[in-house]
Amino acid sequence: MRSSGASARGRGILAAGAAIQLLTGLPAAWGVFQQPVMEEYALSEAGAAAAFSVLIAAYGAGCVAGGFLQDRRGPRCAALWGAALLEGGLWTAAALPGKAGWAMPLAFSLPAGLGTAFLYPAIQSCAQKWYAGRKGMATGVIGAAAGLSGAFLALFVHWAEPLWGVRGVFRALGALCGPVCLAGAALLRDPPAAAQKQKQGPGGGPDYPPAAMLRTRQYWLCAGAVCLSTPAVLLFSPILARLGAERGLAEGQVAWVVAAGSAGSTAGRLLMPLLSDKVGRRRADLGLFAASAGLSAAFAGAAGWQFAAVYAGLTFCYSGLSAVLPAFSTDLFGLPHAGVNYGFLALGQSAGSLLFPLAAGALGLEAGRHWLAVCAAAAGFVCTWYVKPTGQKTGEI
Repeated sequence: MRSSGASARGRGILAAGAAIQLLTGLPAAWGVFQQPVMEEYALSEAGAAAAFSVLIAAYGAGCVAGGFLQDRRGPRCAALWGAALLEGGLWTAAALPGKAGWAMPLAFSLPAGLGTAFLYPAIQSCAQKWYAGRKGMATGVIGAAAGLSGAFLALFVHWAEPLWGVRGVFRALGALCGPVCLAGAALLRDPPAAAQKQKQGPGGGPDYPPAAMLRTRQYWLCAGAVCLSTPAVLLFSPILARLGAERGLAEGQVAWVVAAGSAGSTAGRLLMPLLSDKVGRRRADLGLFAASAGLSAAFAGAAGWQFAAVYAGLTFCYSGLSAVLPAFSTDLFGLPHAGVNYGFLALGQSAGSLLFPLAAGALGLEAGRHWLAVCAAAAGFVCTWYVKPTGQKTGEI
């Protein structure tokens, strides 16, 4: 009966986590938010792109703070704070005066990014602890819901924005996310310590506190790879509507490109963690970086339906790399400090989301963005190639 209860609890956590993630994929759907946000809040393309960059950067920084909170107070506490922050961002965006668009990064992007950051690692780490022997499966289920979120939000905005305006969209999302996120967060709880230790196996696993992890070569290689995974998608997501128009797409077709990207993201988040359970995290990431480099080159000349297909492939690779990261982190550094350790690795995503767009803008790159993405993916491949197991007892990576 105890085992049956534990299994039911684990399934409930997966279901709650998936429900939360289905509503919180704002970064993945930003391509359909950007133009309405620019029009409603009198923002330039650069201003809207800055709001997107802050959203991503706040996610990375929030993963560290949320990880500390989760490891000390448990996943329920971190997730409840995350739900409150996300709600605050959505409702503040709905109420922000049109002439105060300059405040969008602080009023919306910062709390919404922090909220999603508190939620995602709390859910992932909790699920991995309940399914320590099948971490790829657990992260894949949660990650697939996160990928589907982009498609859901893209289609929802495409339908609702002409009816209610972007403010109405923010209010509707606030009304949906509040009860779902709060109810799901209330279900989160780590397994008993004895059961968790038993699931790790008789020999235990690695146990790196954050300070010890930061002194390892593996951390800096992994964080560098995370940073280098970002350009393939994040250099293009904020300008997807303009880029699609330049490649022959009608205005209404951009939402379907975003949906195709979300479908690719969903597939990458579901399939790659499962594959990494069989072939190892490192091999899975090497394949994804190699594919990302090739697709980034192909994206430079893609037009029409090829534009959507290649973008879906890029989101598959980017999201697959993101989805494998939680299990890769715990393989290398252990489960006891999974939340905060993942947060420090996610700082690589924050760095990439800020540095690469700034570099592209400073260098005046347009077509050159594609080649910047190719070079970054190749460098990510090299970083991953040199990742080796840590000195402590661990599984195959």
